[in-house]
Amino acid sequence: MEVLTHYNKSFNKIVYSEKETKNREFDSCNFINCDFSNGLFVSSSFTNCVFTGCNLTMTKFNHCQLDNITFKESKLLGVNFSSCNDFLFSLKFDGCILDCCSFTRKKMHKTPFINSSVKDADFSECDLTNSVFKNSDLTNTIFSNTNLKGVSFLTAKNYNIDPERNNIAKAKFSLEGLVGLLNKYDIKIE
Repeated sequence: MEVLTHYNKSFNKIVYSEKETKNREFDSCNFINCDFSNGLFVSSSFTNCVFTGCNLTMTKFNHCQLDNITFKESKLLGVNFSSCNDFLFSLKFDGCILDCCSFTRKKMHKTPFINSSVKDADFSECDLTNSVFKNSDLTNTIFSNTNLKGVSFLTAKNYNIDPERNNIAKAKFSLEGLVGLLNKYDIKIE
């Protein structure tokens, strides 16, 4: 099976929604204002790539490698990152919409979620050790059997984390955010 390789290329305003892409390698590529919504990437690899201002709503990455990928000001509604290969899985998010995304069972050490909307996302059984949720909204996001060791929630908001079902050792929370750890106890904090 032949693999088509793209190295150090820029893709500007490409509209590739609802299309399938198989067996491609993208290394050190930039995707700017592209539309991949409802698209399907199969057995493809992305290494050291940056997506800026892109629409990846409901895009599928089946058996894909995402290694050192940065998403800036991009929309990734409903993306199931759980279907990506675990090997070298490494992402960064800045100013993104990640609502309804699934990261179930992914190892995501030191992942930055900066100025992003991460509502209704699922981090069940995920390892987020030393990750950062900076100025990010975590409304209705699921943390279940999640390793949150050393994670910074200092400027995150609207999270609901059960300390009995998640490892929160050395995680950082603001005083105002402590209520997100106590919701299950139905107590009033004044």
